Amino acid sequence: MKVAVVDKNGKDTGRKVELSKEVFGIEPNNHAVYLDVKQYLANQRQGTHKSKERAEIAGSTRKIKKQKGTGTARAGSIKSPIFKGGGRIFGPRPKDYRFKLNKNLKRLARKSALTMKANDKAIVVIEDLSFDTPKTKEFTSVLKSLGLDDKKSLVVLGESNNNVYLSSRNLKGTEVITNSELSTYKIMNANSVVLFEGSLEGIEENLSK
Repeated sequence: MKVAVVDKNGKDTGRKVELSKEVFGIEPNNHAVYLDVKQYLANQRQGTHKSKERAEIAGSTRKIKKQKGTGTARAGSIKSPIFKGGGRIFGPRPKDYRFKLNKNLKRLARKSALTMKANDKAIVVIEDLSFDTPKTKEFTSVLKSLGLDDKKSLVVLGESNNNVYLSSRNLKGTEVITNSELSTYKIMNANSVVLFEGSLEGIEENLSK
């Protein structure tokens, strides 16, 4: 698949790059994408939720009334879950939600996600650029030239570029990453994926293993 390379003004440079069929032209595996996204979101969970149970509540353990003759149910402790201020029955406990996926499945998921974006014409290849200093205004101007100023976009760099990253940091709908940080969730969460020309080699090398 050939894609035109555009400049920072959104104009065609007259050059085209060939997107690897092994990465951008496979048969998408929806279940692999689902599992990888599920793992990413599960790994974000802290799992620190906790409520106090009966044994952890501060309070007297004396029997609060006699066993028989009151006409009401038996009650042994004020910490019982049926009383206000008592412990919680089957409350949440700290839990680790993380789970593992093998590398081949995660690689398949990323290739499937990139293929889906390529099929939807949601991949833009832009020639490598840099800013002298961090300038959000300049970065916004580039997005506007590409028609992405009002869309969620994922910008993939070939290598770390601090000025480009800092220029985008205040923009809610845009995320800048390097090709080594590419994940299925980030690809699927964006409306458009903007690939710097220098990132293609790294992406194809990482996913063709």
